[in-house]
Amino acid sequence: QIAVRACFLGFAFGCGVLLSAGRSAWRHFGWYMCSLSLFHYSEYLVTAINNPRSLSLDSFLLNHSFEYNLAALSSWVEFTLEKLLFPELKQITWLSTVGLLMVIVGDCLRKAAMLTAGSNFNHIVQNEKSDTHTLVTSGVYGWFRHPSYVGWFYWSIGTQVLLCNPICVVGYALASWRFFRERIEEEEITLIHFFGEEYLEYKRKVPSGLPFIKGVKLEL
Repeated sequence: QIAVRACFLGFAFGCGVLLSAGRSAWRHFGWYMCSLSLFHYSEYLVTAINNPRSLSLDSFLLNHSFEYNLAALSSWVEFTLEKLLFPELKQITWLSTVGLLMVIVGDCLRKAAMLTAGSNFNHIVQNEKSDTHTLVTSGVYGWFRHPSYVGWFYWSIGTQVLLCNPICVVGYALASWRFFRERIEEEEITLIHFFGEEYLEYKRKVPSGLPFIKGVKLEL
C-alpha cells in the first residue's frame, strides 16, 4: 500500500512536470500538481526520517479529512470552469509565480519545523507525554510557536494563488485559519499540561505565527 501511494504521487509529479514544460493554459496546473504531490510524499519521507515509530499510511496525509479532499476537489473544479469561461484569468504568470513562491517557502518552513522537532513531531496531537518528549524552542521554533502550521497555512493559500483561483483563495484562507485556530488551542492545552510554566513562558515570548491567532487563553 505504501508503494502504491508513492507510485501514484510519483506519477502525478511526472504529469505535472510534463504540463509545466508545455506552453498550454495547463502549465500552471502542472506547477500545482508537482507542488501537491511533492508535499504529500515529503510528509511521509520526513516522518520516516524523523519519527519512524509513528510512521503509517496516514503519514502521507492523503486521507487527511473529508474537508481536505473536498477543498482539493473544489479547487480543481474552479480552475477548470474558469479556464473554460475566463481563460485569460489563468494566464497571469506573475501571480502564479507569487503563488509558487508561497508554496515553496511554506513547504520548506513546514519541513524545517518537522526536522527541527525530530521525534517530538507527530501528525496527531498527543494526549500522553512520552519519556523522550521535550519542548523544542530552537531554530524555526524560535520564530513561531507553530512553524509547521504556519508553513502549511501559507502553502495551502499559495496553491490557490498559483492556480489563480479567486474563490478558493478566500475559501482556503478562511477554512485554514479556522482549522489551525482550533488545532492550536487543542495542542496548547496539551503542551501546558506537559510542560507547565516552561511552555507558558515560551508562549509569552514567541508568537503563534498565524494572523490573529494567539492560542489558548489559560494560565496556571
